[in-house]
Amino acid sequence: MISATGGAFAQDKKPQPKTRILFLLDASGSMMAKWENSDRMAVAKSLLSHLVDSLDQYDNVEVALRAYGHQFGRERNDCKDTKLEVPFGEDNADAIKKKLDAIVPRGNTPITYSLQQAAGDFPEDRSRNVVILITDGLESCGGDPCATSEALQRKRIFLRPFVIGIGIEPEQEKQLNCIGQYFNAADIKTFETVLTEIVTQALSQTTVSVELLDEQNRPSETGVNMTFVNALTGEAEYDYVHYLDANGKTDVLDVDALLPYHLLVNTTPPVLERNLSIRPGRNNIIKVKAPQGELYLRQDGPSPYKLLNAIVRQAGSEKTLNVQPFGNRHKYLAGKYDLEILTMPRIMLRNVELKQGETNTITIPPPGQLAIPSQVQGYGSVYELHESGAQRWLYNLPEDNSKVTMALQPGKYKIVYRMKSAQSSKFTFVQDFTIRSGATTTVRIFNR
Repeated sequence: MISATGGAFAQDKKPQPKTRILFLLDASGSMMAKWENSDRMAVAKSLLSHLVDSLDQYDNVEVALRAYGHQFGRERNDCKDTKLEVPFGEDNADAIKKKLDAIVPRGNTPITYSLQQAAGDFPEDRSRNVVILITDGLESCGGDPCATSEALQRKRIFLRPFVIGIGIEPEQEKQLNCIGQYFNAADIKTFETVLTEIVTQALSQTTVSVELLDEQNRPSETGVNMTFVNALTGEAEYDYVHYLDANGKTDVLDVDALLPYHLLVNTTPPVLERNLSIRPGRNNIIKVKAPQGELYLRQDGPSPYKLLNAIVRQAGSEKTLNVQPFGNRHKYLAGKYDLEILTMPRIMLRNVELKQGETNTITIPPPGQLAIPSQVQGYGSVYELHESGAQRWLYNLPEDNSKVTMALQPGKYKIVYRMKSAQSSKFTFVQDFTIRSGATTTVRIFNR
């Protein structure tokens, strides 16, 4: 939403959405294995109970509990053994603790199916949906939890999940790491620390400051649009125009630390910083090398071209980077560029250098004009003549009426024309002519 106050426009700060945390708990038979002085399930139940109690202090947070592998024994091999035990709601900590007490580990590990079912656990209101998967084993039902998790993240069902592995072998970690952000709970103390860290990531305010560096690595560039792109979905999450204050300090901007980002700095050409490393709960400084120089295309005096453009490409590239009108200034990353100026004939300027903080001004000779007053019908073209004697086609004259006035750059040219009424190629009209800046050259067509 855009609002105006006192003649200045500002982007309204978005209200903080509700955060919903779904605990997806492995209750398969292996969770009964001993762990230090207890067993895995007892530790998980105890720490989760304390955690849901502590989450009660947050006004904008709801939690829910889904378990899998707890309804049927392993002998049944039920790959749909998953259930939302406590749905999202306010003040449901006691309900979750009671349900945790009642869960008894029994079956196998249908992680993929549980993730699929978890998609329906979240209300459809674009909240910050978080999944915390706690497991001591890998998928046991032949599913692909990594592909499922990625598909659900792309649909914005939930943000990147957290995965806590209990007693996971090092060679198995890779299969869990692709589901979401993986933590290895090697002991009970680490498990407790990981749970606390995940909640901090999910609920703490996180900010970024982007420094656009010049060639001396000074944060002096500014006034550039920046887009924080969701690295998984490709969606633009935040758009900002970079700002430096009078002391050379950049803005501190709020971001959601649960999303993976690329940073697209929309210079010309753009700079893409992939897979930003953002640490939750603090301000992150992101440094981007983006020195810029300015290209000024100047056209002195009135011109018969009216609007004259130049195609700008990076030196040696065939890809169009920008179409810049004459009379305009535009900033580009410092470097070399090829310009194709859309005059008649076109002017090619190669390896035009733009230096950081400097303006390179490009001017061209003012054109002259070719005037053909003859109103005849026929077939003809205008050619550019080179000193070598070669000629290059430029323009076909209209067949129904040869009368034209057209702008041409200073130089030597030739017109070749045959009237429709002429009964032989030998009646072709050929004439050389010269165009001078600011002057009009008249060529009259007649039969030869």
